[in-house]
Parts: sequence; structure tokens; C-alpha cells
Amino acid sequence: MKLRDFVVDQAVLPALAAPTRDAALEEMLDALIATGAVDAELRAPLFDLLLSREKNGSTGFGKGVAVPHVKHPSVPRMCAAVAVSSTGVDFNALDKQPVYTLFMLVSPADQPDQHLQAMETLFSNLQKDPFRNFLRQATTIDAVTDLLDEADRGELG
Repeated sequence: MKLRDFVVDQAVLPALAAPTRDAALEEMLDALIATGAVDAELRAPLFDLLLSREKNGSTGFGKGVAVPHVKHPSVPRMCAAVAVSSTGVDFNALDKQPVYTLFMLVSPADQPDQHLQAMETLFSNLQKDPFRNFLRQATTIDAVTDLLDEADRGELG
């Protein structure tokens, strides 16, 4: 699976405004809703699921990255938003450091294998220092999407 199979271009936020974890989750969820990838009626239940997921254990896995993710039966297809924060967001990450890069994955509840494949794709790329570093420096939607394309082509080994 490729990043571009599920990342929604119009939900790329190269200048995340949110100063807090909850505000970041809202901003990214609103971006997915604005694109039509997620129905506006799902905003409250998805936000609640995202918060619940964070309370069970932070999706900030360290190295300046967080991958909030949820599944819901009313989501028609898997989609993801990407956000870059220049100031960093306290996500209660495992390494206690701020998060600068976020991928929010929203999936249909009845497609757990697809969700796991997407998570594997995200984590395999986010483990690579060049990918994380270039993504953190991206300041435009085009810069982010070009980086996703490079990652999908295996050019950021």
C-alpha cells in the first residue's frame, strides 16, 4: 500500500495552527470533513473516538511524530490527513518531546486489514530519518505531497 492511496491532498495542513493535542485533532478532522472524505455528521463521534484512543495511550510514538487513528462503521473509505506544526504540539508522546508531524488515519470499521496495512505503510516511512526530517521542513501542500510521492517510489531510503 502507498501513502498516496489514502492521504487526501486537500487535507494536507503544512502550517497546523493548533497549539494543543485536542485542537490539532479537531483541525485535522475538520480538514477531512472539508474535503468530503468524512461526513460532517461524524465529527463529534470521530472526535470522541480520537480522544478515547489518546486516553488509552498516546499515538505520539516519539521522534516528533504522532499517528492518531480510528475506525468507525459510517466511514465509507479509508482516508488520512497530514499536518506539520512549526512550533510543536504536546501529544504526551512516548519520548515526552513535542510532535511536529501528524498523520490522522480514519478507516471503515469493517476493513481492519486495510487499516493495518495503512498503519504499516505510515510507520515504515516514519521510521526513516530523511522522511521525518523533510516532512518537518515542508511548508507547502506541494512540498508535502511531493515528499509522499518520493516515499511511495522508495526514494527516501
